[in-house]
Amino acid sequence: MQYKIKYGKDNYTIKTDEKCKILEPKKIRLKDDKDLIKKALKNPIKKKPLQEFLENTEQILIIVNDGTRPTPTAKILSEINKFFDLEKKGKFIVACGSHRPPNSEEYKFIFGDLYSKFKNNILVHDAKNKKYLKLIGKTKKGTKIAFNKVIFEYDKIITINSVEPHYFAGFTGGRKSFLPGVAGYETIEMNHKHALNNKSCTLKLENNPVHEDMMDALSFIKNLDVFSIQIVLTPDAKIYDIITGNIIDSFIKATKKAKEIFCVPLKNKANIVVTVALPPMDLNLYQSQKALENGRLALEEEGIIILVSECHKGIGPDNFMKLLESAKHPKEVLDYLKNNYKLGYHKAGKIAELATESKIYAVTNIDKKIIKKAFMKPYKNIQDAIEDAIKEIKIKNKEPKLVILPNGCLTVPFV
Repeated sequence: MQYKIKYGKDNYTIKTDEKCKILEPKKIRLKDDKDLIKKALKNPIKKKPLQEFLENTEQILIIVNDGTRPTPTAKILSEINKFFDLEKKGKFIVACGSHRPPNSEEYKFIFGDLYSKFKNNILVHDAKNKKYLKLIGKTKKGTKIAFNKVIFEYDKIITINSVEPHYFAGFTGGRKSFLPGVAGYETIEMNHKHALNNKSCTLKLENNPVHEDMMDALSFIKNLDVFSIQIVLTPDAKIYDIITGNIIDSFIKATKKAKEIFCVPLKNKANIVVTVALPPMDLNLYQSQKALENGRLALEEEGIIILVSECHKGIGPDNFMKLLESAKHPKEVLDYLKNNYKLGYHKAGKIAELATESKIYAVTNIDKKIIKKAFMKPYKNIQDAIEDAIKEIKIKNKEPKLVILPNGCLTVPFV
């Protein structure tokens, strides 16, 4: 049988006679964007319709995602602007979390045609600038909660977010507008440390320590009047559904909608999983790791997972790689992380965890010496990696069973 997958901008055909299953996000018939937005703003959960929510409001703060997320913020703002003058009454804060500020191209993506009108009203959250932070307490897990002071200056807040599966928070969206969105660096670091817990994983909210800590953080701002707009997108960033209202209830309903798009049923796990990081997630190894996490859900223990990602910008932020390079065995990384954590180390922890239970092959443009230090076996050719994996499974007297995820970053196998 022949199967086509992408590597960077090119299409490749791979061949195998072994049992193979292709898992891709579902194709859904979509509704009109404008109708979805209007209906969502008029029918929130446990909130007045947005137009009523904004009545007699002189100033509103709107928390928006940065340019790393595909959230169609501009479409939502354009609709709100029809009945509420955002140029005069709107203040915006870009919820960068620990990310860098947006560049000029990203500003235009976030705000669209309205950017020229709004640009003087836009703040960018800087997690490391303590003079803009307000420390308000600790969560039950001991995370010091510091949020940007500006959120306490407004009686009413709108959050615009998108919801999709996330490899350690369970899902993006909802509470992420505040933590990590407008939280201090130390707050984010303390929260993300819980990503090392094996209960912090894709789709999981109950008993997920990262999610629980984020929800606990919301209790410190319960007096803020927040209207939440949660958008569920398809893998190609088209709007599938929009849920609005109370930040918790709208988020929970949105996660169920996200499952309809991204979760693909799988009866049995495979001993070989090929997981492809498509652009822009194939930018570097740091981003491509998300394809590994999803592929892992379809993989038998002691199986082989093959990451296919061009990684044309190399490894990405190097702090996780430095940690991997410092160890001879993945278990050393996990032992080190028990008492030593810095933001970004969760990537190293997830890779090390996977490497202790399975073998990782990597088809990338990264130097093979670097890939080996990340506990991965390097390949330049996809077919060679698959054939070697099949041979290795057969040596163990097992029948090779393959699963291919042509869009590994956005396909969640659900066994």
